[in-house]
Amino acid sequence: MGTVYAIANQKGGVGKTTTAVNLAACVAEAGYESLLIDIDPQANATIGLGIAKDAHPNVYDLLVGDVELADIVVETSIGSLALAPASPDLAGATVELPRIAGSETRLRDALAGVRSRYTFTLLDCPPSLGPLTVNALVAADRVIVPVQAEYFALEGLAGLLDTLSLVQRELNPRLTVAGMLLTMHDHRTRLAQDVEQEIREHFPELVFDTVIPRNVRVGEAPSFGKPVIHHDPHCAGSDAYFALAKEVAARG
Repeated sequence: MGTVYAIANQKGGVGKTTTAVNLAACVAEAGYESLLIDIDPQANATIGLGIAKDAHPNVYDLLVGDVELADIVVETSIGSLALAPASPDLAGATVELPRIAGSETRLRDALAGVRSRYTFTLLDCPPSLGPLTVNALVAADRVIVPVQAEYFALEGLAGLLDTLSLVQRELNPRLTVAGMLLTMHDHRTRLAQDVEQEIREHFPELVFDTVIPRNVRVGEAPSFGKPVIHHDPHCAGSDAYFALAKEVAARG
């Protein structure tokens, strides 16, 4: 039985999609059968793996229709990594899902038939705590929380942790926090150092040892439809995501 990870934070621009794409690519490169499910209407994870965001059927059809997960999964250019693509239609699902009885378990139910096929399944969540993110949290075993090394990134953590507690209590008691991941970290600035220190002091057991640096190659890679480990496998960003993959695997 594989493990399902949601990559979640209601704040935008903290590196959720970058982490989802690159972590999925790293574990796939290590030989683990992996699946990335793009649950964000912006479809950036889909584009970041070189897949068009107008692919049909897609995750929208899975959540609001009668399509099976196996019917929407496509292969990527990375061996051992498959993708369930998103499309802008998913924006409509935020309105439609609350009208469907039991909709919060749609993704969990869809995953039930394929979990054993993939060692790692990663869910790239939108920057909100709406119905799409709730679906991901109900389906997930663990949550990875990317946190940008800036002051405002700290502000939303309390709200996210409250939501995680609510989902644990009401819908998914097995859900745990795999870790908080510091992203876009510029070690040269005092601000980044202060934010890292504060997060590690408040959540000493939860913060990953790995820190994702601010790195031009990481930012360039999506424009080529590749994870950074294929765009520039020897840059600091690639090294960091390989280290993160090892740490995630070690935490189990």
